[in-house]
Amino acid sequence: MQDLKNREDVFLLVSSFYAKVRKSEGIGHFFNDTITDWDAHLEKLTDFWESNLFFKAKFKGNPVVTHNRVDKNFHHGIQMEHFGEWINLWLETIDEHFAGELANRAKSNARKMASHLYLNIFEARGL
Repeated sequence: MQDLKNREDVFLLVSSFYAKVRKSEGIGHFFNDTITDWDAHLEKLTDFWESNLFFKAKFKGNPVVTHNRVDKNFHHGIQMEHFGEWINLWLETIDEHFAGELANRAKSNARKMASHLYLNIFEARGL
């Protein structure tokens, strides 16, 4: 298998991953009930991961604010186990398509991001 090399590879990863997420009984509803334009969402997340992996400043947005809003819309129902499922699907998708330094960076960065986002969600609840 090859490593991630370009935007096309990142799009393959992101679109393959979200195809799994959308079918997930555990986390699919968070996405399917929130995202109305999947094509635009996949492009935005491709921008995010391309920026993250290749250090290109393409992504514009605030994942913390977005995830806090989703959590609020779901009555603070996002739990750490949901991030665990998200991570498992992410790692599985990477391993199906890629291997190498950037694939490993995508795994590591996703783990850090999941922890960071969940801690911010929990803090924003003010419990």
